[in-house]
Amino acid sequence: MRKFKLTSEYIELIKLIKLLRIAETGGHAKIIVEDGGVFLNGIQEFRKRAKLRPGDEIEVLSETIKITN
Repeated sequence: MRKFKLTSEYIELIKLIKLLRIAETGGHAKIIVEDGGVFLNGIQEFRKRAKLRPGDEIEVLSETIKITN
């Protein structure tokens, strides 16, 4: 499990996926979300700009990320 420390109130889902280099580009990140490849706290997430806050757990392409503050 990877941990991501927030430096602001939240981060948008596609920005996190791109920042952690799980997706090659912002467009690739959008496709991953649209295709149902992301789970937020165990629930499939289709909102590309879902706001992630401390305590959230994201699963994307068999990788788990925990948001911390």
